Amino acid sequence: MDLSKLRNRLSDIDRQLVELIAARQEIVGEIGRNKLKSGTATRDYAREKEVIDMGRQQARELGLDPELAEAVLTRLIETSLASQERDRVIAEGQGDGRTALVIGGDGKMGRWFVDFFLSQGFATSIADPGTEEGPGRYRNWTDAGLDYDVIVVAAPLAASGRILLQLAVLKPAGLVFDIGSLKTPLVEGLRELKEAGCRVTSLHPMFGPDTRLLSGRHLIFCDAGCPEATAAAKDLFRSTMAERLDMSLEEHDRLIAYVLGLSHALNIAFFTALAESGEAAPRLAQLSSTTFDSQLLVSEAVAHDNPHLYFEIQNLNRFGGEALRALSEAAERIRNVVAAGDEQGFVELMENGRRYFEMRG
Repeated sequence: MDLSKLRNRLSDIDRQLVELIAARQEIVGEIGRNKLKSGTATRDYAREKEVIDMGRQQARELGLDPELAEAVLTRLIETSLASQERDRVIAEGQGDGRTALVIGGDGKMGRWFVDFFLSQGFATSIADPGTEEGPGRYRNWTDAGLDYDVIVVAAPLAASGRILLQLAVLKPAGLVFDIGSLKTPLVEGLRELKEAGCRVTSLHPMFGPDTRLLSGRHLIFCDAGCPEATAAAKDLFRSTMAERLDMSLEEHDRLIAYVLGLSHALNIAFFTALAESGEAAPRLAQLSSTTFDSQLLVSEAVAHDNPHLYFEIQNLNRFGGEALRALSEAAERIRNVVAAGDEQGFVELMENGRRYFEMRG
């Protein structure tokens, strides 16, 4: 069979694959509706394992790479869950007749929250300096008024702190929360809102704006002295599969100094070292290894993210120096161990790392 005929056969099979995926998604929709009626949880880990194990076994029997079969089935499962989660959020939406304002609603995470509220049936308005004014759209958030059931502050950190302070003076009646990745610059505004008698709390979505499925994703809730407001904010995500975590404002920033501050700094140091490696830089661009490529992938994502936000995360966290000092000391320790030819010391560093990852499970 010549190349043209082989390609035609391949195209026929590809069309059949797409048709089968469409048929599968139709069944997934029926399963989701069944779960809604019966009150069954959206995610069934045992069933997922059963599907993947079955796929891997069938792949082996057909001489196909089981890893490929698992990757395809995992992607299909994730797509199915995202669809079912979205349908559940819509079906159980709490927004009927309610209103929401997202300050910073044209930013990346602001748009995510706008879409989330719209999916729940909230009449949602946007306030953002970069937006095109029109019905429900305001360049200046103070022009939007305060008569909303929910007000979300999704502006940059420094601006969010100022907005929270202004809101404390205006005393909105609805639920108010920020989504800042750092709480240090927001604490004063949150405290003023609480003392003004406002229903205020603080959130940190530990996922990016492209996230469609919240299963396995974390949403941090930091009580700002109003438990009722925190409970109301949690209730907004009741229909999702997000893991909702509670922590104090102080604990949040202390941990975020490592979760975001340390990881960002490590990747910035990595690509800075590469970029400033002199004549080696163009040659390094031609090389790869499993570890190097994995680190490049993460570092490239960091390099293309918002540098102003990353600076705020480093600069505005009062616990940030602790993580940066730990990174500097760890790098110095590695250098000293290597320079001294201390193989046992090097082994101990790696074994200590293994113990840490075992502890994480």
